[in-house]
Amino acid sequence: MASATKLLLQERVPLARTAWKLADLAVLSLLLALLARRAATLLAAGGAGSAAPACTWCWLAALVCEAWFTVVWLLNVNGKWSPVRIDELPAVDMFVTTADPKLEPPAVTVDTVLSLLALDYPAGKLACYVSDDGCSPLTFFALREAAEFAKLWVPFCMKHRVSVRAPFVYFSSGGPAGRGSAAGDEFQRDWTAMKSEYEKLASRIENADEESLVRRGDGDFAEFVGADRRDHPTIIKVLRGTGREGDGDGVPSLVYISREKSPRHHHHFKAGAMNVLTRVSAVLTNAPVMLNVDCDMFANNPQVALHAMCLLLGFDDEVHSGFAQAPQKFHGALKDDPFGNQMEVIYQKLGFGIAGLQGMFYGGTSCFHRRKVIYGVPPPESATDVQQPTRMRGSPSYKELQKMFGGSKELIESARSIMSGEMFAAAPAADLSSRIDVAKEVSSCSYEAATSWGQEVGWVYGSMTEDILTGQRIHAAGWRSALLNTDPPAFLGGAPTGGPASLTQYKRWATGLLEIIFSRNNPILQCISRRLELRQCLAYLVIDVWPLRAPFELCYALLGPYCLLANRSFLPKVSEPGFIIPVALFLTYNLYNLAEYMECRLSARAWWNNHRMQRIVSSSAWLLAFLTVVLKTLGLSETVFEVTRKEQGQGAAPDDDGADPGRFTFDSSPVFVPPTALTILTAVALAVGAWRAVAGAAPAPAPGSSRAAAGWCSASGRS
Repeated sequence: MASATKLLLQERVPLARTAWKLADLAVLSLLLALLARRAATLLAAGGAGSAAPACTWCWLAALVCEAWFTVVWLLNVNGKWSPVRIDELPAVDMFVTTADPKLEPPAVTVDTVLSLLALDYPAGKLACYVSDDGCSPLTFFALREAAEFAKLWVPFCMKHRVSVRAPFVYFSSGGPAGRGSAAGDEFQRDWTAMKSEYEKLASRIENADEESLVRRGDGDFAEFVGADRRDHPTIIKVLRGTGREGDGDGVPSLVYISREKSPRHHHHFKAGAMNVLTRVSAVLTNAPVMLNVDCDMFANNPQVALHAMCLLLGFDDEVHSGFAQAPQKFHGALKDDPFGNQMEVIYQKLGFGIAGLQGMFYGGTSCFHRRKVIYGVPPPESATDVQQPTRMRGSPSYKELQKMFGGSKELIESARSIMSGEMFAAAPAADLSSRIDVAKEVSSCSYEAATSWGQEVGWVYGSMTEDILTGQRIHAAGWRSALLNTDPPAFLGGAPTGGPASLTQYKRWATGLLEIIFSRNNPILQCISRRLELRQCLAYLVIDVWPLRAPFELCYALLGPYCLLANRSFLPKVSEPGFIIPVALFLTYNLYNLAEYMECRLSARAWWNNHRMQRIVSSSAWLLAFLTVVLKTLGLSETVFEVTRKEQGQGAAPDDDGADPGRFTFDSSPVFVPPTALTILTAVALAVGAWRAVAGAAPAPAPGSSRAAAGWCSASGRS
């Protein structure tokens, strides 16, 4: 995937050309009849009652020529018998999720949406759906304004072949010189005019006030009056598009969705939002391919959809591409990764290694899905496997589909079309606005009751890391996944640029991973009862057990201070032969880890920052996640989904006051209590050990003692 010139986009589509085939056969039949007649005449020549041709050699010559004509026609028929339409691409429904307008500013979401609307892909084949779980009139206002700006932005990108189509990033990267197909006067004028329009858009979004928008109480904002983010009916607005052909101006469809919320129903966090997006898009556009991105993950490569089709359509067997996952990369990330959250080495080493097994994990964003795979359809080779859910074997009946997908006839019919394997199904021709009532029906709180949504169908419930859980279910069904690693990177997002935000993100991930471990969705059980391969199961366990390291690492970190305070030792003495083993292990492991960072072209400082943050995360975010899940398992509490703050311009973090983006700033969160206490304890232990050695309050450690080594290990482990 490194070079776009080496990619072949292909899909073989059987075409209905019965009339032409009949015509081909008719001509062939007549040619054969002519040959038979001529041969029969020549064979009968000279026989009793048969007259010889007037010119026998003329007939022989004609026979040879006509035989050649027949062979040529047969070759032509063979070549034209199975044509392929290579210019048709499957439709793609693109999902963008946002949950809080304060932590995820509407301007960030707008930038992502505009980058998706401007992809190098037929506009009539694209539709963008934005899920707003915050039910924010500000987000809706920003998207409505962006829909108008898209009429200018998309043609500008296509005309000048703009490489980065997120306008904030594009206009922040310098002047117009060399930014398009040519830096002539026309481009200079277009660039200046477009930048001015974007600045006006950004100003309108920044200056918008939620109260003043709702206070109007009319038009597009009437449904937001009295709406609470935790208790409100469904709001769906078609901002762009009338069916798959869009509005005829080359801009894809754009739909705003704020699903119904009620305190009486569990909304299942992001997984619930994704399932609503899946159902709403099914009754509106029903694309066989779906892309989902977080609100801050803009399309950095405008040809990413074409690259994805190479993977989804290019294999001889579709089982190899249940979904195509792009590595998570970041725009404007802090130098040397001071908070250890850019995960460059994890993706290049562990991620690419796992891609060689049953396939890359689903990362929750930057992923192209086959809709039928999300619906739980198994690969063709295992469709009748006894390990598959009963309703997924063969072709489900209407009643079975109703139990799976709910009571909406429109949704059931769209699901039937997708599950049949049709990649180029005709899209609804009606105005999307005419289907709003159906879309609201399938996005209600009660729609999923007594259905398979969240279990066998859609994004899986039961964990805050719905991405890992859903990808695991797909792999357990027998599908494989493909790695979408393009140059330039397919998508770029924003990594948290502050200590508290980073630890909040790690805590949420760790909580979700532990929820998987302590549930029936444990990868070990999936390996035994389903089609999850053994090595893929072990790969999932590598990620799932991250937070389980917390109690063990905490215990090991406490051994050093304890031994210094109690005048004891847990390591061999320096004079003992066994001392070389922990020393060699310590040096070898760290040199091995450092070599990985060097191979990934990262600095030694980046290695040190990640090593340091791993110790901090283990004793803080992972530890609290472990305790949270234990309390949940005992029925004493419930987990809470915490949204990570997103920033449009990566740099100064909100908790840094802009002074030093790489500075680790503490706040009042309890997540800092364990590592702070451990650091203080280690410092006290080192001071006590040093005082004993200097003042002689206790027998000084002998040259062969390992207490000094214990103090060194303890200090290095906390740094």
